[in-house]
Amino acid sequence: MTTEGTIAAIATGPGGALSIIRVSGGEAIAVCDRIFRAASGRKLAEQPGYTIHFGRIITPQTDETIDEVLVSLFRNPRSYTGEDMIEISCHGSAYIRQEIMKRLIEAGARQAGPGEFTVRAFLNGKIDLSQAEAVADMIASSDRATHAMALNQMRGGYSQAFDTLREELLHLVSLMELELDFSEEDVTFADRHQLEDLLEKISEQIKTLLQSFNLGNAVKTGIGVAIVGAPNVGKSTLLNALLREDRAMVSDIAGTTRDVIEETICIDGVHFRFIDTAGIRTTDDTLERMGIQRTFSSIEKAKIILLLADGTDPNNTIIEKIAHSLQEITLQPEQRLYIILNKTDKTESDNPATLTDQINRQFGYPTLAISAKQGTNLDRLTALLSQSIDTDPLYDGTTVVSNTRHYEALLHASEALIRAQEGLKNGLSSDLLSQDMREVLYHLETITGKIATDDILGEIFSKFCIGK
Repeated sequence: MTTEGTIAAIATGPGGALSIIRVSGGEAIAVCDRIFRAASGRKLAEQPGYTIHFGRIITPQTDETIDEVLVSLFRNPRSYTGEDMIEISCHGSAYIRQEIMKRLIEAGARQAGPGEFTVRAFLNGKIDLSQAEAVADMIASSDRATHAMALNQMRGGYSQAFDTLREELLHLVSLMELELDFSEEDVTFADRHQLEDLLEKISEQIKTLLQSFNLGNAVKTGIGVAIVGAPNVGKSTLLNALLREDRAMVSDIAGTTRDVIEETICIDGVHFRFIDTAGIRTTDDTLERMGIQRTFSSIEKAKIILLLADGTDPNNTIIEKIAHSLQEITLQPEQRLYIILNKTDKTESDNPATLTDQINRQFGYPTLAISAKQGTNLDRLTALLSQSIDTDPLYDGTTVVSNTRHYEALLHASEALIRAQEGLKNGLSSDLLSQDMREVLYHLETITGKIATDDILGEIFSKFCIGK
């Protein structure tokens, strides 16, 4: 992890009409001047920063033109990396891109490693480590929700959340450690009531962030929705209807689905992972039993459970089957369950709403009547799913934890904080109290990278693409 040398890399993927090649480092401008001929006839070294120049990339020995390009010039420290930086906008031909890279390397640059531009931005103090990780999340974002999370983190969500409290805590820790030099005089410099209030503030903030991980992690990986129920109630038909394609095999034969089928759908800017499962019933078929075991595993991992029932059954039979299925399902506090009455296109009842109201009153779960085959009320089902996830914190600037490394650091900080609070109540000595508070600081600072080992940095940036 160094900022030595001048690096270059292609920053855009193949296949587009245009491409961008980045160059960064102390010799970035000089390297580009060796292969770039501006239409104005002036060298890039003579130009001010934050300007764009039209010209040709050439082979210096022969003056052969490789491409006509636009060169954007950034001067340190006001660039992405904090160094002198050039971005060359050229045509997207694979040949052109590779030829320009070849000329840059011949002129004194070297090929950048994965994430090396962002590494330099971090090492030069342009961004903290959580912001650097957000760059990768921004590139990987596939919907409005994951984009909003990454954008808030890129803007320094963690730093804003912790910086003020960190400075106050550091001040009090320093005063407590100063007390050790005057231990014989029994002098106190740190106000214990002020410390108690501050630890409570930090504790509440960490609790809020830890709780946000339920939303952040679910949105980042996709909201798991398990479609469950007895065999032949239309689970696979519902999945196909939501996908608008024949993804799952549909048959009148009970027990057709013997494995978990998973597909993703974007609803109102959030990705939902729909999981079609094997029907829940008692069976002697070994393969079907394995599928049912996987059904229960999917239920445990899902955020939302859609319990399907066959609306063509007599009313008492429907209620009996729903009751049996509910006995098989153990809900976690953060899980939601909806009862979906399917096949209403075939039911003899004139008013399925009456039955859904009865089911809702009897079992206490929101109930909806649909026809997966005809598409009836599928819009109401997707609206129900969208409303079940409170995504407001993603769009109002609230810091939402979605990174497992950050979550683990917050857990460790919370544990150290509890020890410090208990020690303060029990009159623990200054040296032991300051040790616990130092540990709180340590774990919080690993998130933003004020404290970071080479192993952590290597693991994070190895996942970046070349050119970023």
